[in-house]
Amino acid sequence: MKGVFVFLADGFEEIEALATVDILRRGGVEVTTVSINHDRTVRGAHGIPVVADWNRDEFDGKVIPGSSPEDAMIFPGGLPGASNLAGDEYLMALMQKHFSEGGTVAAICAAPGLVASQLPDIEGKRFTCYDGFEEHMMAQGAEYTGERAVCDGNLITGRGPGCAVEFALTVLAKLKGDEKSEEVRAGLLI
Repeated sequence: MKGVFVFLADGFEEIEALATVDILRRGGVEVTTVSINHDRTVRGAHGIPVVADWNRDEFDGKVIPGSSPEDAMIFPGGLPGASNLAGDEYLMALMQKHFSEGGTVAAICAAPGLVASQLPDIEGKRFTCYDGFEEHMMAQGAEYTGERAVCDGNLITGRGPGCAVEFALTVLAKLKGDEKSEEVRAGLLI
């Protein structure tokens, strides 16, 4: 799957999704938001409606085979958003294939535990997530750190809403390098 995509399901955590999109675009990443519904409008966990760039049908029709580290699938948390993402069998199969081909998977908050825990070969990978969602990743042999954001190879995880900017800057560093991430960080006065 070629490109950088943020997947939105009803009940997604708005800060985690939109801060990530904003920071990646500031860093020059062409990121596309994708509603996993047939409608482009997705309602966040706090009732904020967001219009995605593509709906499910548009995404399915534009998926290009093959993945590399600069291709990323990004999953915000929030409930029931992360559960809705995790329950989408087609999306989870695509994520597994993408990851196995070396593509980057990034998940924050509840999404590491509910979504990223479905990845193959995560034994020994370092990760973080929202408190109480560690068990699914740990059951796969991953190591919980409790840090704000963690990058371990082609897996990036973030702890929660208050860590969304750090998570996004970590994703940006993976995709465009540390220098670009630090440039955006400085522009944000962090």
